[in-house]
Amino acid sequence: MSAGGVFKRLPPLAGWLLALFFIFTQPAVAQDSGSLLDQLRLGSMQDRELAIEALGSDSHNLKLLQALQDGKLFDFKAEAKLVVGQESALGYQLSDPLSGAPLTDVERGAVGKINLNNKLRGVLRKTIAQLQLNDADPVLRLVAVQTLADDIDDKAVILLRDHLAQEVEPDIKTAINKMLLLQDINSTDKDQRIAAIAALKDLDSQDVVNKLQAIIEKDSDGNFVENDSDVRNLAEAALIKIRDRMQAYAVAETVFFGLSLGAVLVLSAIGLAITFGVMGVINMAHGELMMLGAYTTYVMQQIMPNYLGTALIVSIPVAFIVAALVGVAIERGIIRFLYGRPLETLLATFGVSLFLQQTVRSIFSPLNRSVSTPEWMSGSWQINDFLSLTWNRFYILIFCLLVFTALLQILKRTKLGLEVRAVAQNRGMARAMGIPTARVDAMTFGLGSGIAGVAGVALSQITNVGPNLGQAYIVDSFMVVVFGGVGNLFGTLVAGFTLGIANKVLEPYAGAVLAKILVLVFIILFIQKKPRGLFPQKGRAAES
Repeated sequence: MSAGGVFKRLPPLAGWLLALFFIFTQPAVAQDSGSLLDQLRLGSMQDRELAIEALGSDSHNLKLLQALQDGKLFDFKAEAKLVVGQESALGYQLSDPLSGAPLTDVERGAVGKINLNNKLRGVLRKTIAQLQLNDADPVLRLVAVQTLADDIDDKAVILLRDHLAQEVEPDIKTAINKMLLLQDINSTDKDQRIAAIAALKDLDSQDVVNKLQAIIEKDSDGNFVENDSDVRNLAEAALIKIRDRMQAYAVAETVFFGLSLGAVLVLSAIGLAITFGVMGVINMAHGELMMLGAYTTYVMQQIMPNYLGTALIVSIPVAFIVAALVGVAIERGIIRFLYGRPLETLLATFGVSLFLQQTVRSIFSPLNRSVSTPEWMSGSWQINDFLSLTWNRFYILIFCLLVFTALLQILKRTKLGLEVRAVAQNRGMARAMGIPTARVDAMTFGLGSGIAGVAGVALSQITNVGPNLGQAYIVDSFMVVVFGGVGNLFGTLVAGFTLGIANKVLEPYAGAVLAKILVLVFIILFIQKKPRGLFPQKGRAAES
């Protein structure tokens, strides 16, 4: 029904009264809004606090409050009104704080910034959080819940209880529920406190641990802070349950970091396992081939600075090709003349490693180079407050398994792989069967070197890229190969992961350096018992 129809059905006096109500209330609303802005512009800090709280009752004021929080709300002195200012060539580009409509460009002296103190900033954060609680973006809603939880009061509790029923995101519901349960522990109702503790024992949160720990604390006189023994006993039982899970998470995290370290060791050793196992060559330049892969990643990021993820992916085949070509050149130019002379081979490859280091220093300088991590590899996967897995380590672990699988397929399903296995088992018989062992040696060395380059791509994401990068991993690579069994890829995989986990298990108790020493001592003792490693090479030439 239209407004005119309503007035016709009312008595004349009532109609006039209703008309007067509409006439006088609309300006009043505008006047209230205008007075709040004036209060924010000209009032004292206490007046501004009241104005902020009043403006927080309307979601249309969110942009204004955010501008105030960001330090972009100004007093436009010429027109005596609040404006939002964005920096421009002249000074500030002004816009309306409510509608966002552009106004004019002014010099910096034409406006004065609306200042806040620490108390007002806290009130402003909470007010904005209350408005963002109903935002369509779940990320903003979660941030709002966390902001309210940092300084929770009775008003925030009521707001969160009302919002809990309509929230659909599980993570946000869990966060709200946790905050409300933590508040219920402070209740005077014993049953409510017990119910809250019973529910909190299933949540993995440091806030919960701190709250429960406070319940069972004693004061300076040795008396319990909490007088109710039932509440204390329940809190202690809940703490025991949570700490049991914390220990399990700590073990899981140690295993993960051990596997990630093992993945790095496997990547650095898997190429060496091929060259050392097939050719019997102790390649001291293997670490420098990894260094070339890391520098290849750096160069690719310089070529594609705006596409870090693409540059990293492209670096994988490019690093393989670069390191493989250098490896073939080393084999054809030096090593093929030194077969059967292990000491000379070791010294020659050591000289090659020094040459490669100095070459890199001459081209890129002796300083470490920064290789950026793509956004999708940054940060960590936060499972709960007690367990988080870093994405870069996770991706390196997956990458290691992919490289291992690809190499295994090459050795099992390709002609080159068949020839490599034949030469590894019995070089003389392979030569007698017509296999070109010289070409196989070159291709094998190139394959092992290429994988070292690929390992360098992975290392560039977790360590500094510099001329000495390879030296940190060459000894560990030989340890993995010898421990796993010379020439056995599966043994290299198992040995790498085993040594990685062993290092991470020992580090909290012995420190990083002593942990490595203990692992080295263990390998020495193990080799005394099983000289050919965990998975010794089989075949007629195994004893040769």
